[in-house]
Formats: sequence, structure tokens, C-alpha cells
Amino acid sequence: MKYTLLLSLIFYTLMARAQRQGQSENVMITSENGKTQVSDGENGKLHLNVNPKDVARLKAARVVHYSDFGAKGDGKTDDIDVIAATHAFANLHGLHVKADDGATYYIGGKHRTAMIQTETDFGKAAFIIDDTEAEKRDGSVFMVSSGLKPFKPEKITSLKRNQKKINAALPGPCLITVTNANVKQYIRYGLNQNNGSSQTDIFVVDKNGNVDMNAPIIWDFDQITEITALPIDEKPLKISGGRFTTIANKAESKYTYYSRNIAIRRSHVTVEGLAHHIKGEGDQGAPYNGFISVNDCSYITVKNTILTGHKTYSTIGTAGKPVSMGSYDLVVNRALNVSFVNCTQTNDINDSKYWGILGSNFCKNLLYDHCTLSRFDAHQGVANATIRNSTLGHMGINAIGTGLLLVENSTIRGKTIVNLRSDYGSTWQGELVIRNCVFVPADGKPFSASLIGGSNSGQHDFGYTCYMPEKITIENLRIDDSKHPESYEGPAIFANFNPEMTSDSYQEKFPFVKTKEVILKNVTTASGKKLRVSDNAFMFKDVKVSTDR
Repeated sequence: MKYTLLLSLIFYTLMARAQRQGQSENVMITSENGKTQVSDGENGKLHLNVNPKDVARLKAARVVHYSDFGAKGDGKTDDIDVIAATHAFANLHGLHVKADDGATYYIGGKHRTAMIQTETDFGKAAFIIDDTEAEKRDGSVFMVSSGLKPFKPEKITSLKRNQKKINAALPGPCLITVTNANVKQYIRYGLNQNNGSSQTDIFVVDKNGNVDMNAPIIWDFDQITEITALPIDEKPLKISGGRFTTIANKAESKYTYYSRNIAIRRSHVTVEGLAHHIKGEGDQGAPYNGFISVNDCSYITVKNTILTGHKTYSTIGTAGKPVSMGSYDLVVNRALNVSFVNCTQTNDINDSKYWGILGSNFCKNLLYDHCTLSRFDAHQGVANATIRNSTLGHMGINAIGTGLLLVENSTIRGKTIVNLRSDYGSTWQGELVIRNCVFVPADGKPFSASLIGGSNSGQHDFGYTCYMPEKITIENLRIDDSKHPESYEGPAIFANFNPEMTSDSYQEKFPFVKTKEVILKNVTTASGKKLRVSDNAFMFKDVKVSTDR
């Protein structure tokens, strides 16, 4: 007797940002007598036929392996179609996915994204992602996605900073993203200058519209041109294991970012025990936009993971001058409550041939804990960031934003402990706390050390008022400045943020709000030199500095 059962026609949407930029990745799954196999369907769709007996067996086992549907795992055969089909079947039936230990899955240049919606264990398998002939450079290889669909709340026309509740009917906890395209912020200054980004914010609300005040609304929105609510998956999802190797692209060195990666677009996800290596970087190459890419989600943890810094290439920036291109193994954009725990990288964190490993924009509550990485970076703002029990390499801690920036029990080997990014106005509207840390300026090279770096001439409109941290607390800090220039006068709290501001005659068109108070407790130097306020005594003349040894 012939059994024919059409189980489902599944449509998956490849999301670049919360399912708003879509390209359909379709898999048709049937259950007919005959061979279980994956084949090419129409219009680029995959066709997976699963024999009814195999359906029953796999559902009973509650787990499906790539080899169940024909993956070779020989390191030569392109297995991406089978991998994508396996996840589609697992998503349909709520099954776990398990890679075959010892297998090496080759993933060539074909544009195909495997959508992950169930627990996945890459185990001890290896994955080779060959970017040398990629059909679509920004097409993710894996996407951790939600089955929940976004919607547009009605009647919300404005918002206020620190607003505690929104008036909306919600099915449950949601991630709210708002935009006012009529206001431009983060108007970048310097070699990569631009006209800014539309005002945006992202926050979590419960089913009654109450805002999670641990990640509050940080801007006033006089009007809203776009608003989206994405229901939050409350059941945790875990992605574990796997040894991934990217064969680097050979493209021209310009800002054509590659994102052949693992993209996380679902809340409550843990990635654990993954390793990512890079091979084949040559004399030229396009930059990378994160092997682990976190966007439009909340409650994400990446732990016990090994990463690799990308080689730095240069191009001509928007100002018409050569500029080094940022290239990242970690990217976090418009995401909340993202933690990196016990993460390291394969290359030397102090080797400047490799770009800093993290880039982020529009985030809240970012954490490094027990990490040894070359850089922490918040480009277009973070609300609250913590670096603890960690070692930061040659690019150190770079940030602008709001709230509390906490650095504790850590070793910083960059040029400063914290660099407030000058291309976005060196702004931090809040408090900075540095506690129980060791600072090795420029990794021990002869260098005139400053604890807090940045610059702002007061002549550029960044789209917002720029602030230095209102209050800075530095407690139990050891500065290893034993190797220093002959002219060294001792470490400074502040770099010279504006060398032209040396008297009251200097006028700022867009005033830079200075720090009010610095509290120092048990700050020592290897050189024996005392900690100074700044080379620019005039600029910081009104800062109250109190010392308590």
C-alpha cells in the first residue's frame, strides 16, 4: 500500500533585521514511500522526502542527525542543502539536531541558510565554510530564528526617556523597536564620516506594556515613523559545540562586508563550546561582520567559546583618505542583555595585525566575564556595560553610551583603560567605575599613559548633547607604567580631549559637558610617578578630584 502524505510546505524568512528585510528560504517536506532524500525543487526550493517509517523512527528518537538525510561529512561534498533540510524537518516536528561526531561538513559558496529553531548540538563535528566563491556574501549559513511573528502596535505615536509603560495590547513579553526617521543621531566625525542614523531605540515590555527598567528607553521620541513588536520566545534554546573554519574571501579590500555566519535572531539563546578559526587570509580581502552575529533579540549568552580576530585591511574612507577597516568575529546590533562568558581568541590579543574582535551598535546591558579578547567596542551607543574578570588586548575598551560603565577585576593592555570614541563625540551620559584592575599602557611599550581617552572639539554636531561621565570612581588600580618615555610626567586621568581649549576665549558651538567628580582610592604606579588630572589643566579645571588612600 502506498502512503502519500503531504506534511507541510514550510516558508522560512531570512531576516537581516527582525524579519524586515526578507528573502524566503523554502523547504518542501513530504512523506512518501520510497527513498528518504533531499533534492532540488522548483525556484530554488529544496524538496525533502522522508519515508513514513523514517518519520516515525526519528520522531520516536526525538533527535535527527545530518546523516539521516544523506550528509556525507567527508570535508569535500557540499552538505549545506542536507543541513538546511535537516533543520527544516526538526523545526516541523520539534526535534533536536545532532551533528555526527568526527564528520567534516563542507559548506561551499551556494546561498542557502539553515534555519535553527530547535536545540542543536554540533558536537565534535567540523564545519568548513568556504568564502572564496560565495554567491551571496551576506547570506548567513545558520540562522537561529523564532517561529513567532512581529507585528506593529497601534496608537503609539511618541515616547519619553525612562517612560515606564506603553499603551499596547500584547500577547506576552515583547521586544519593541522604534524609529524616528526625521531625527538623525550618531552623525559620525572623521575618516568614516557620515550623515548619521535615524533615531532608534529597543526595549523589552511585559504583556501589560511595562518597560523593563534595567534596559530603559534612552531617548525622547517626539514622533515615531516605525514601530515593531517581536514576541519573545521564553523557552531557552541551546546551540552547542562545533569546530568551524572560515576559508577567508579574496575580494577587493573595501566595505563589502561578509556575513557567512551564525546569526542569532531569537531571544533566550545560549551558544556554548563553539570554536571558530580562520584560514587563507592573504594580501587583500573584504572585512567580516561577525561570525556570531546577534541582532534584534534579548537574553543571549555566548560562553566557553573560542574566536579568531580577522586580519586588518585598509581602504579609502568617506573622507577620501586611507582608513583601516573594522572586521569582526563578534557583532551585536540592537540587542539587549547579551553576555560573553569565558570567551577567548586563537590569535594574540596584543597583535595589531588583527582587528578588535567585537563591534556593537544600539545595545543595552553588554557583559564580558572571564574573557580574554582584543577589544570591547560599542560604536553607536550602549546603555550599561560591564567588563569583569577579563583581560583586554591592544584595542582595549571603546565605548560611548549611557548608564553605568563598570570595569572590575580586569587587566587592560590598551593605550587607555577606557577610550570614549571620538568619532561619536566621546560621550558617556552616566557613571564610570574602575575597580580592582591592572592597567598596562600599550601592552608595556614606552607610552605616556592616560586612563580615559577621547576627544571632542565642540565644533561638530553629533545629533545629541555630548557628555563625559558625570562621576568617575577609580578604586584599587595598579598602573604598570615601568616602561615609559624619558619625558614622562606620570599617568593622567584624562587625555587631552581638546588641545585648542586652553582659555575662556575658546568657544564650543556644541558644548561638551565635562566630568563633575573623580574619586580616587588606592591608585598606584610602577614608575612611582603621581597620577595627574590631564595635560590640559584648563579644560578640566572644574573637575573635583578627591583622593582617599
